[in-house]
Amino acid sequence: MKRQKQGKPTKVRRKGPSTRRTRNKLVAPRTADQYFAKSEGFRGLWDRVVAVISKMRSDRASLQQASREVGVSPRTVIRRGSHALRKQTNGRYMAKASDRLLRVLMIPTPAGTAEIVVPDSRQATLLAEYWNAVHRFFETGEASRLKKFHGKHITDANGAKILLTTDLAELNRLGAAGVLSFESLYARGA
Repeated sequence: MKRQKQGKPTKVRRKGPSTRRTRNKLVAPRTADQYFAKSEGFRGLWDRVVAVISKMRSDRASLQQASREVGVSPRTVIRRGSHALRKQTNGRYMAKASDRLLRVLMIPTPAGTAEIVVPDSRQATLLAEYWNAVHRFFETGEASRLKKFHGKHITDANGAKILLTTDLAELNRLGAAGVLSFESLYARGA
């Protein structure tokens, strides 16, 4: 009769009840489907975090100041948007020149404004510059700034390319119908 070899007993790893839930909540959305699959509370928080980082970059505001204005804690911004921040030698945070944080923005279409999910700050900046040119056209009638957007497009988070409308007659029609609003580029009231 052969003797069986005695080995070390295997350890059973126990998972905490909330480990999986917590890990899934902290994952940053990379596509529109991932973003819209999250809860309304998560999407609202995500939009505010992105707004803080955008404000830090555009207004050169501190993390504390931008967080206070948007209404989210600096700790949450660091935790959720750390890839878009750089810690300086003095311990303060500043926004990097660009980031890959998902944003939900508004874009004019022939049917009116629509939500678009952009994958990074560069696409968001291009869309913001386009909105500024459209706004300038409606305020002054000057269309020279719109010319630089002729034939340009925005690439959304799913890779689809959306052509920017530069046809003045189409923009006038949308403006007369009252479907273009300049209150906020952001779809959610961040």
